[in-house]
Amino acid sequence: MKTRATAPEQPEAQAAQTKMLVSEKPTKSFILPSSTSDNARLLTLPNPQSGELARYFFCPDRGIFEFTVIAPPAQNARSILFTPQTPQSTTEADATEKPAPSTKATLAKKAELLVATPIDAIFFLVPLLSPSSKSGHSLFQPLDDIIDSQDDLPTHFRHVLYDETFRPTLLARAEAMSEIVEAGEEKLFRFDETKLVRELIAKAERMAEQELPVSLEERFIRQALATPLMSVKREDVMTSQESNDGESSSKADERQDSPSTMATTATPSVSTPAGESTPVSQPSGEDSDSSDHITRLLRISTALSFMKESYLPETLCARLDEIFASPESPIDFKPLKDRLKHLADLRAEAVASRAMTDFSRKRSLDDEEVEARAEKKRRKEEEEKNKKAAESRGVRDLKKVNTTGMKKMSDFFTRSATKKKS
Repeated sequence: MKTRATAPEQPEAQAAQTKMLVSEKPTKSFILPSSTSDNARLLTLPNPQSGELARYFFCPDRGIFEFTVIAPPAQNARSILFTPQTPQSTTEADATEKPAPSTKATLAKKAELLVATPIDAIFFLVPLLSPSSKSGHSLFQPLDDIIDSQDDLPTHFRHVLYDETFRPTLLARAEAMSEIVEAGEEKLFRFDETKLVRELIAKAERMAEQELPVSLEERFIRQALATPLMSVKREDVMTSQESNDGESSSKADERQDSPSTMATTATPSVSTPAGESTPVSQPSGEDSDSSDHITRLLRISTALSFMKESYLPETLCARLDEIFASPESPIDFKPLKDRLKHLADLRAEAVASRAMTDFSRKRSLDDEEVEARAEKKRRKEEEEKNKKAAESRGVRDLKKVNTTGMKKMSDFFTRSATKKKS
């Protein structure tokens, strides 16, 4: 039997619903692109690398966007306060009107911002056209037949693939990684690994031209190409200084009347304590053009590694690595590999020479050990901070009391010694 609310109960239900909506707090904060069409939607699409469903923003005119989470570090917790925008009255008529009821502000406990960043649609097509898919990759097929052969495609993903506005962009990205045969007015596609490799290299070269972000540039480029400091014994330094002093003194005897020579020979030199070594940089022996070329190769390699680990399946990444290592590779990474191997040998030699010349020093710490110690120290400080925050004010005040000479509470509850009878 169906029932409905009577007239007096309707305002109460509306008030309860309004109160519930006002008290609700936002859970996620999205920053979406501007100038999108009315058909833009938040969809659940399979991740190109793992295949798991994730949330994306799709606009038929502007393409697919993934969400990048921007959040403060765990030790510095932050929150976001959302307040309504109050309209400003421009005329006297607006000022005399009754103001609209103000909406209560809401608070998000986690200060996370999900920023929509564009992602190339080619990464979503790779699982469909690659040999790992169920479609016949050895044959030329229309794109619609390849899509229809996938029975387990999510509904949202099928909606993106069949969108009429987004269709030209989808076909253009499919052509960038496939061999094409025209059969009348229809195009047939077949996956080509070489074309995909060239497309990835072109994207990596565009990233290398603009340089990587500052944090990535410092960690993956400058630190990787930094020349280690070699240890030079004090005897070698003193020998070179004595030879230089001998040459300068002979020149000073020949030109005693020159005041500039007297000023040069009177310059003091910094001495090194006995038993210590002076770190000097190892000359690289390469010109600037070669160094710039190696730096560019390392940026391209870093960009390719990022794309492979983030957007491509693992089975395909292994095949792409074989192509990059083969002589048929569109780009030669051999100079970069030789340079990195040379730097690794120099670092090992520097560590060995430092250990042999100075036994008082401890062994050098690796970057992983330094990061592990810093992480352990940070966790310890965070635990102590949380422990102090959980203590009450009375407990903190009791810790400040001077208990010198006072008995413990357990002394009052111990059994007293029995007296001996006389």
